[in-house]
Amino acid sequence: MPVVTTDHKVTHTSSVPANKDEVVKLFVRERNGTPPGQPRKPVLMLHGRSVPVLAGCDLQYKTYSWAEALAKAGYDVFLMDLQGSGLSPRPKMDDPHNVNPAQQQLLTPRPPGFTPGPPSYPYQLTNSDSDRHELDTVVKFVLEESGASKLAFIGWSAAAFHMGPYAIAHPDKVESLFLLAPIFPPDGSSTPPSPLPQPGFPMFIGGKTGFVRGLDNEVHCVDQREPGVADAAWDAIMKCDPIGSTWGPPTGFNRIRNFVRWGWNRTTAAKGGVLGGSVPVLIVYGDNDTQANTSPHNPDPELNFSVPDLYDAIAGPHKLMVRLACAGHSVVWEMQHKNLHNLSKHWLDHLKVDGKTQGVFDMDPDGILSPAP
Repeated sequence: MPVVTTDHKVTHTSSVPANKDEVVKLFVRERNGTPPGQPRKPVLMLHGRSVPVLAGCDLQYKTYSWAEALAKAGYDVFLMDLQGSGLSPRPKMDDPHNVNPAQQQLLTPRPPGFTPGPPSYPYQLTNSDSDRHELDTVVKFVLEESGASKLAFIGWSAAAFHMGPYAIAHPDKVESLFLLAPIFPPDGSSTPPSPLPQPGFPMFIGGKTGFVRGLDNEVHCVDQREPGVADAAWDAIMKCDPIGSTWGPPTGFNRIRNFVRWGWNRTTAAKGGVLGGSVPVLIVYGDNDTQANTSPHNPDPELNFSVPDLYDAIAGPHKLMVRLACAGHSVVWEMQHKNLHNLSKHWLDHLKVDGKTQGVFDMDPDGILSPAP
């Protein structure tokens, strides 16, 4: 079926401290593949910490668009950017003085005339409350737009901080939860820090060289990533950042919001038995992923992440986990991406893996599933 693409600007009253109570427009792209005469089956996709949603989930390069694959399977797919990311508003982020002071020396010779100095807004930008408020606004928009009573969540990486707690709080709106490479600190904080906003700076910056190096660090198999994909992904990130793309070297910089998070740990994940209960959960991650699975010896519990600990923390019985062989944190841009697309389509259709509603599996590069040892 043909896929109809529509870009929406969703009205939202901001709770980000930097522009609190301002009316803003959140970016949402819709890729609708609903067959004629059929009810719309909405799916909402959300980005992680540093990659805008279009570059991560709708990369227009060969077969890499996850959203397009789902839309072609008959789903009505919505993709959103939170404030501070992609094509949604980026309050305080146009001022290069609000870059991490330790990185400001990189901002030469662009923007012209810039001199490093203290932040003009000396706080971290967004937080768990503001992100979940924005997610709620877009969920309500998607349900109204599609005429559905519930929607499916698909989140990559740090999206878990927002989609997990939201599903727990609103199981009446969330049909299922698919988390790719979820960031989960089992012993992270349950409560917000005081005061808010937290002192600091609004953003980090990342360049193409570091971006490619980060991808390469998780490549440990022959043909894990095909040539050209990293360039396509970086170009898509820059297309979503008209300001950052003009900074620093000719390749530009990715502006990455600095946010404060809480309320996502083994206690909150088990709350009420919602996850794995009324909201079935599928967790997928790569065996080479060192971002979602960090050293257990990290002394800071906020930076100690574990995907298997999330599976164990989910209290309900309808939970599954799949480990992809020869895949890293950025499997959306790797050779396993087609298997990821197929796995997510099967999940949305059946809410099962290999006919089961519980268990841990391995998937090889050919897409063959087997129970994990």
